[in-house]
Amino acid sequence: MKIMIAYDGSRNARLALARTITMFRPLQPRLLLVAVAENPRDITENNEALFNDELAELKTCLAEASQVCQDENIAAETLLLDGDARKMLLAATEKLRPDLLVIARHSHEPDGGFIARSLTYFVDELDYMTFGSVSSFLTRRAECPLLILPSL
Repeated sequence: MKIMIAYDGSRNARLALARTITMFRPLQPRLLLVAVAENPRDITENNEALFNDELAELKTCLAEASQVCQDENIAAETLLLDGDARKMLLAATEKLRPDLLVIARHSHEPDGGFIARSLTYFVDELDYMTFGSVSSFLTRRAECPLLILPSL
């Protein structure tokens, strides 16, 4: 079984990786860990430096996730893309044809209490209504099954 995981190194992405390993270990999955660095909107020197910092951070995150898989005796490959996360993840599913795509819901305050969770829910809904989100975009367009793991 080939499982693609959208991975950005966040707390929720790390939890999604751990939960995916736990849930699918009996099927001996091969994991495809895919990270996407957002392209800068303009080519000013400051934006280029921020983009390069993001690339370096994502490379480190992917290496750490790959090590987790190796420690768990799970086959894994990594892929680092750049561009719009929604479109790049969709293109990756079309090219790599995973049996399942796993993504973690984004949360601005993953460790917060009741009030923080309520505010996060409101912000997530506002994001969905105004800009859409990666999960809602992929839900409508991905041609493979999609597992969206909630933030904890």
